Amino acid sequence: MSPFAIVLLELAAVAAPLWLLGRYARVFPRRRLVLAALAPSAVTFGLLATDWFLPAVVLVDVALVVLAVGDLATLPRARHFSVERQAVRVASLRKPHPVSLTVDNLARRAWNVSVRDGVPRLLSPSPEQFDVSLPRRRRTVLHYELRAGRRGAFSIENVYLRARSHFGLWQRSLSYPLSSVIHVYPDMKQLGQYAALARTNRLSLVGVRRVRRIGQDHEFERLRDYRVDDNYRFIDWRATARRRKLTVKDFQSSQAQRIVFLLDCGRMMTNEARGLSLLDHGLNAMLMLAYVALRQGDSVGLIAFADRVLSHIPARGGMNQMNRLLHAGFDRFPTLVESRYDLAFHYLAAHCRRRALVVLVTNAIDEVNTNQIEQYLANLVGRHLPLGVLLRDRRLFEAVEPERLQGDALWRGAAAAEILTWRQQVLTDLASKGVLVLDVFPDQMTAPLVNRYLEIKARHLL
Repeated sequence: MSPFAIVLLELAAVAAPLWLLGRYARVFPRRRLVLAALAPSAVTFGLLATDWFLPAVVLVDVALVVLAVGDLATLPRARHFSVERQAVRVASLRKPHPVSLTVDNLARRAWNVSVRDGVPRLLSPSPEQFDVSLPRRRRTVLHYELRAGRRGAFSIENVYLRARSHFGLWQRSLSYPLSSVIHVYPDMKQLGQYAALARTNRLSLVGVRRVRRIGQDHEFERLRDYRVDDNYRFIDWRATARRRKLTVKDFQSSQAQRIVFLLDCGRMMTNEARGLSLLDHGLNAMLMLAYVALRQGDSVGLIAFADRVLSHIPARGGMNQMNRLLHAGFDRFPTLVESRYDLAFHYLAAHCRRRALVVLVTNAIDEVNTNQIEQYLANLVGRHLPLGVLLRDRRLFEAVEPERLQGDALWRGAAAAEILTWRQQVLTDLASKGVLVLDVFPDQMTAPLVNRYLEIKARHLL
């Protein structure tokens, strides 16, 4: 047999078992084994010079095979470990979400393993992998955090372990089916922050202004400390004398009013601002305003639409309505389709006959859609109170900010100025038709939207 035939036969004899081990036993050689195999390979090429190297080749090959097979027998099996996962089902967008893995070593010896959870990439686990030593008959708890980059429902199906053999020549990949579902919702921590600041009368820290009521409602709500801009007629002199501190009466705002959100989920909401889509910013602001309105005793509803009506939550009161709004929007994403404003407004007319504050959250970027927005919002005047929330593109404003523009920047600035002039005319036309307008940057819309709602309540426009 020629030396070349021996080399090919040896390669085939090595490759076939490795393929079978990887295919059926999920066992793979490590770099240490590959480096150890270089020694017999080097001796094998000596056969090209003389046949006297054949005994040395056989001896080295046998020694390596015995070592490799012996080390292969030390690999653990799936029954030597058990894994559990503890994770809260509800997570907030872009907020740390803790997850823990409990790994039990059921064997009588310690193992060096790598542990990796089968987390989708959009959840961004940190750290992605653990390299740990598991003592015999002991339990190890591993902690990591998820930071979701997108809303929606995510499924984690498996936990993966990679165990090494005694001499480190082999590694075995083990998979443990362990299904968990995590629902990523818009950031709800802003609601807790609002509630905490509201209890201490510090809402100005999040941009919410105190609005002086025009006229007063007559249902007493509570007593509180006097502030500079309070009407002295509402000072409770008995409570002031008892507390030896100026105390005023608070009255409830008009109750049982309705807010209906029309949330555009079409192509115009696919743009991003500060790492989030316009729809994400719209959802965050909508949920904050819904929370504030429900606490005021109002009813809140939602119509999400794109090329069709995607979901409808009828206007209801009570804090349980927050759960309905969350479930309706947490897995809703913008799609590259043309928004059908006609279907959305016709659906509104059919399902919301009582007067309501109709808040349309959208992005006006062309004349065709803008004309529809003007037409349908203007038609609501009288029956409802329409509020158009039009989202700004920060790049347009940045293009015209420099005092001196030269070269290509001059042409970009001129084009941006023309678009902004057209946009301002759109806002003016809407206001002239009796439509309330809010022109804001997507990442700064929450506080202005809440302030506009409080202003509407204070002026009794509903």
